[in-house]
Amino acid sequence: MISAILGGLCNIVLLIPNITVLNVLTARFGTGFFLAGIYPVGMKIASDYYKDGLGKALGYLVGALVLGTALPHLLKELSWNSDYKVVIQSTSILACIGGILIFLFVPNGPYRKPVSRLQLGVVTQLFGIISFRKAALGYFGHMWELYAFWGFVPILLKTYVEQHRIGIPISFWSFFIIGIGFFSCILGGYISLKTGSRKVARYSLIISGIFCLFSPLLFQLQMEVFLALLCVWGMVVISDSPQFSTLVAAAAPAELRGTGLTIVNCIGFAITIISIQLLSYLTDKIDPTYLFLFLAIGPILGLYNSRKQ
Repeated sequence: MISAILGGLCNIVLLIPNITVLNVLTARFGTGFFLAGIYPVGMKIASDYYKDGLGKALGYLVGALVLGTALPHLLKELSWNSDYKVVIQSTSILACIGGILIFLFVPNGPYRKPVSRLQLGVVTQLFGIISFRKAALGYFGHMWELYAFWGFVPILLKTYVEQHRIGIPISFWSFFIIGIGFFSCILGGYISLKTGSRKVARYSLIISGIFCLFSPLLFQLQMEVFLALLCVWGMVVISDSPQFSTLVAAAAPAELRGTGLTIVNCIGFAITIISIQLLSYLTDKIDPTYLFLFLAIGPILGLYNSRKQ
C-alpha cells in the first residue's frame, strides 16, 4: 500500500508547472523505486495463499500487470485531445486506489512464513540452488525481450504504417497487442496445472523467440495478418512470465520466497534497461524492421540456460 501510494505521488509530480529536468528524473526514479515494492511483494502475497496451483494464481496476477501496462495506451486513445496529463493523472489515481484496496481487502496469506532476521548472504544461497538458478536465468532471457517489445510496439506499428502508407489507430492497437497477454497469462496458468510450469514457460519462450527471428518478414504481410500475428506475439511474449516466477518461488525455501522473487525481479528489470536502450540507440542506426532481431538474444540464452542437464 505504501509503495503504491508513494509511487502514484511520484508519478503525478510530473505535472508540476515549470518542473526542472532534475526533478523529472528524480520523480521517475522514485516511481520506479516504489514499483519495486509492489510487483514482487504482490507475488509474495500470492505465494502465501497457495501451496499448490501457484502457476494459475500468478497467471492472474501477471495478467493484471499486463492490463495495467497496456492501459495508458487506451487512455491516450480515449482522450479526446490526446492530452498526456490525462494519462498521468489517471494512472496516479489508480495506483493509489490499488494500494488502498490491498490494505483493506487482502490480509497476509495462511502460508506466510516471516523471517526473523536480515540475511545478507541469501543471494549466494539462493543462486546455489540449481533449480532456482535455472528458473532465474530463463526469466532473465524472457525479460530481455518483454519490456523492449512492449516499449517498441508503437514504433513497430508506426514503421508498418509508414511503409504501407495506411492509417491505423496506433494507440488502440498498442493497447490491444499488449493487453491481450492478460488472457494468455491466465490460460497458461490453467495449462500449467496439467503440464507443469516449466513446459508452459519454455514453449512460450520458444515461440516468442521465433517471432523475434522472423520479425523482419512481418512487415511484408497484409495488414490483417500482420496485426493478427502481433497479437499472437503479444500473448506468448508474456505467458512465460508467471510460470518462470512460479518456478523461482517453488525452488526457494518457503521463508525466502519473497526475497527470491524480489531478487530475480530486480535483476530482470535491470536487464530490460539494457535491451530498451539498445533498441533506442539502434532506431536511428539501422532499418527499423530489423530492430526486433536483437530481442532474440534473450529467448535463446534463456532457453539454453534453463535447459535440463
